Amino acid sequence: MKRIKLLEVRSELGAGTRGSSMGIDALRVACLNKGSDYFRRFNSVVLPDLNHVLFEKNHFPFAKHIDSIYTVQKGIANAVEQTLRFGEFPLVLAGDHSSANATIAGIKAAYPAKTLGVIWIDAHADIHSPYTTPSGNVHGMPLAASLGIDNLKHQRNDPDPETIFFWRRLQNLAEPGPKLKPEHLVYVVVRDTEEEEDALIEELGIKWIKLPEIKAKGSRRLSREIYEHLRFCDLVYISFDVDSLDSSFSIGTGTPVEDGLYLSEAENLCQDLLENDRVVCFEMVEINPTLDNGNTMAKNAFNILEIATEAIENRLRMDEVVSR
Repeated sequence: MKRIKLLEVRSELGAGTRGSSMGIDALRVACLNKGSDYFRRFNSVVLPDLNHVLFEKNHFPFAKHIDSIYTVQKGIANAVEQTLRFGEFPLVLAGDHSSANATIAGIKAAYPAKTLGVIWIDAHADIHSPYTTPSGNVHGMPLAASLGIDNLKHQRNDPDPETIFFWRRLQNLAEPGPKLKPEHLVYVVVRDTEEEEDALIEELGIKWIKLPEIKAKGSRRLSREIYEHLRFCDLVYISFDVDSLDSSFSIGTGTPVEDGLYLSEAENLCQDLLENDRVVCFEMVEINPTLDNGNTMAKNAFNILEIATEAIENRLRMDEVVSR
């Protein structure tokens, strides 16, 4: 059977709040406390994170540490591409969400001729660029990088040439040009956006599924509709930010937002979405135990991770039976 490979990315260079580099270890603690053998069952590779540069002065106010983030992302993209080329399923556990740009680039490098769809389960749209960011945090920019978008129409910043140099490097990571089309992106439970993002989402016509629709339809029907929307995509990548969960469940993430998914909703959604045979990669990000109380977020996230992984394994087993 095709195997799952864990790619551990402890970089938190793109985050605004410190501590998400410890998220993977918090998951491992949750795993031990549950008596699970999860981290023994899968091969895992730890990728370079460069978090030591956080102790140095940042030279890029509109894309903090973007030079080091570019180096980290090259490593992630290579690892994702290699994992796919070896016929394995990359399951990425990352600190901050800027990693997603590299994951997408790695998938496209492995399958340059295939059309990629992205399901983005997150409280945030992450479609800022150095030209529009209010914070300068690169974890708010991965989708703009993947889409090859600057959003100059709603520009509020004037980034220096060096920032733009590295931003272009991120946009052209692994291979030149956009990796994703707006019509192949689906936002799920995104609810904390800036006006520059709202304007862009509307202009691009990105499908945006909000909480009332999730509650009304349930995960099974919603999954069917999402895959119907992505019917022209050969491959699908699912990115799960733990801040998609309602802030009542845990404060253990950098930017918790109310009116999110309940745990059972997140579990069911991940399970139903991952049963689709076009999914080639799953990523979980932004667990921050330094902000938490009793490792609650990691405990909740680990339960979701186990259910998601089981859905992936069941699907890989089915694929094998069919290919025989």
